[in-house]
Amino acid sequence: MKKYDLVIVGGGPGGYIAAVHAAKQGLSVALIEKQYLGGTCLNTGCIPSKTLLRHSEFLDMLEKAKEWGIETENVTLSFEKMMQRKNSVVENLRKGVESLLLSTNVDIYNGMATVLPDYRIVIEEKNSQSELYGKKIIIATGSKPFIPPVKGIEHVKAHTSDTIFELDYIPKSIVIIGGGIIGVEFACIFSSLNVDVTIIEMRDRLFATEDEDASRLMTKELKKKGVAILTSARLKEAGENDSEKTLTVELANSELLTVSAEEVLFASGRKPNLNGTIKLGLAMNGPFIAVNKQMETSFPNVYAVGDVIGGWQLAHVASAEGIVAAANASGIYQEIDYKVVPRCIYTFPEIASVGLSEKEAKESGYSYRCETIQLRANGKTLAMDEPSGFIKLIADDSYDEILGAVMVGPHVTEMISEVSTAIFLEGTVDELASLIHPHPTVSEGIWEVARTWLEKKKCLIHQ
Repeated sequence: MKKYDLVIVGGGPGGYIAAVHAAKQGLSVALIEKQYLGGTCLNTGCIPSKTLLRHSEFLDMLEKAKEWGIETENVTLSFEKMMQRKNSVVENLRKGVESLLLSTNVDIYNGMATVLPDYRIVIEEKNSQSELYGKKIIIATGSKPFIPPVKGIEHVKAHTSDTIFELDYIPKSIVIIGGGIIGVEFACIFSSLNVDVTIIEMRDRLFATEDEDASRLMTKELKKKGVAILTSARLKEAGENDSEKTLTVELANSELLTVSAEEVLFASGRKPNLNGTIKLGLAMNGPFIAVNKQMETSFPNVYAVGDVIGGWQLAHVASAEGIVAAANASGIYQEIDYKVVPRCIYTFPEIASVGLSEKEAKESGYSYRCETIQLRANGKTLAMDEPSGFIKLIADDSYDEILGAVMVGPHVTEMISEVSTAIFLEGTVDELASLIHPHPTVSEGIWEVARTWLEKKKCLIHQ
């Protein structure tokens, strides 16, 4: 049985980043992955969905270009080639992860891992079984799609975000259960492919945990694209007949509505993968593994990171947690800090936010103000013919410290890091307003909203 300073279970963005970091600290490291390196993000999440979103965005641009005087005729669409390119992107990045691990001398094992209380890890692959020993262990087993227990669902061939990429044709219609980030991103993809899309969301709006103004604007944009949206709607029953899926939905007024489609996609949340950790008897935080700020679990020398501990469930957060866990496993004290976590939604238009929302600022007791500028007056968005969107800045009214921001518009997922940096450095609105921004850019909207915030404050003071 081979012994390691650190064994990591799970090769996603939390696990492989932790492995590389620990190896660079001089630890002997083994990483165990039951399927593909890169985890959900690389294989069935962030990367494949963003690749298809790029394809869909281009189709939308072709349609919009007609208004610019650019006529294209006989445009053909090969879904097979689109999926081939998606596969190529995924495979290239997967090879990159493997190369990174091997370059830092991390040993890679394939198979299903079970962690035992004596720090042995049993690996099962097909008909073989092997064992490793880890002085310390990091659990990075991620999560899997959650399908709610709905009457008749066992008789319906439905997709999840893990299986939807296996489609080999473009359906005429699709019902998406869940109006969160995953559901709405797929709604953008399929609507651009001229698929009839219906979103069923049990809460009263899309993106229920994000900014209300962003949710409102996104709802408007989706409806313009022909997407049907049912909010405050609860799925009651499901069935399938002649390859058509039929869903019974209860609306807020208790009315029952029947929705039919060729395909059904469940984007109704995810649950942690805990199978390999049951024998440790770990303390739990609801359905997730409980950890402290050093990513330590209740079991000595066992850490946990990523989706399996809940929280933000974002790839970049898992990586940050992985670095903290690896540092502590290496004897370097470090704590996780969730103060600055950028959240990005790759819809049309994009949505990005960081720091506190208006609601959170109020609940935290801040004396705050927020200002919003609309991007329809921005030179770059008008030139791009993408004027839908806004930039909202939330700041402490006493010290002018930046607390948070919400952006909706083109390329805002690239721009949010500017405000993230400002918050991390405890920057003020005055500092943001003093920073020269290039023109014409969408990012100069950050400068404009900062100036507006300061001007409004001066007006209030002189009243």
